[in-house]
Amino acid sequence: MEEFFSSGRAVDVVLAVLTAEALWLKWRGNKWADILPALLPAVLMMLALRAALTGMAWPYISLPLAAAFPVHLYDLRRRGMLAKRNPNNDT
Repeated sequence: MEEFFSSGRAVDVVLAVLTAEALWLKWRGNKWADILPALLPAVLMMLALRAALTGMAWPYISLPLAAAFPVHLYDLRRRGMLAKRNPNNDT
């Protein structure tokens, strides 16, 4: 089991699941423009994890990890989840 994680294969399994999820969402009629921003942060974090598990240099860990955050913010904004809250409305 240690080899499964230290080689990065565990991350490969997660990336395959994310790919299957993207294809399933597309098959269900979602647009790529909606699917990719939702799943890309997870893909980038998994790439950073894979780099860390396999002992790659720090830029290979930090760059995808740093890139995940703005993509996540974009997705939240796109979905309207970063809208300013109305102080008179508690919902």
